[in-house]
Amino acid sequence: MLDVSHVTKKYGKVTACDDVTFHLDPGSVTVLLGPNGAGKSTIMKAIVGFLRYQGAITVGGFVNKTSDARKLLGYIPEMPSLYPNLTVSEHMEFLARAYRLTDYKDRAEELFRRFELTDKKKKFGDELSKGMQQKLNICMGLLPEPKMLLLDEPMIGLDPHAIKQLKELIELMRSQGRTMLVSTHIIDSVDMLWDRTIIMQAGRIRANVTREELAADGRTLEELFFDVTEGVSQSDMAHPGGEDA
Repeated sequence: MLDVSHVTKKYGKVTACDDVTFHLDPGSVTVLLGPNGAGKSTIMKAIVGFLRYQGAITVGGFVNKTSDARKLLGYIPEMPSLYPNLTVSEHMEFLARAYRLTDYKDRAEELFRRFELTDKKKKFGDELSKGMQQKLNICMGLLPEPKMLLLDEPMIGLDPHAIKQLKELIELMRSQGRTMLVSTHIIDSVDMLWDRTIIMQAGRIRANVTREELAADGRTLEELFFDVTEGVSQSDMAHPGGEDA
């Protein structure tokens, strides 16, 4: 569903992503882990098409910056970017028009119910608390029901109820054959969700493993993360450069 091939992104003399390569299968949840400054957000923005980069990225076989790829791709950014003069309902209507969605209102109402925004529908974007803004940010990302969804630190600022709802939706989308890439630095928030984990550090992929491979190795996700990022031990499952096992 997603192919990232030898992607490098530099900001002046700083290399944010260095020869990043990985593949995501349809109907899978991949967790992108790494400390702050590892390059996670940069590779996410490159996939969405917000950045120029060296290398190649395809979504469903289409180059990521084409209209065909964008029809398949959804994105929930780390920081909500809301319009202060639009209400909560109008944000969803605006997105529906952009994606040319029809019969979206029942879907919007379901998302409002799940994320406790039903009584906030007439509030403007700048009237919402940070937590409520993040909930609306998530609802907007989920409304088009994309085949490939990128979630950048989606659980930051959410209350326990919203986290539970988001996890349930991720499980539902996986069962529907949708593919998700979840970027985070909070391991506990995603420990039960993932099929594959990719660990980045200093712009490079340091490990790319499946849940089954990690279980066979007898380590937890947390143990793998610290082994890789703190250099305690480098197992055969760590693949510099991001090539699959």
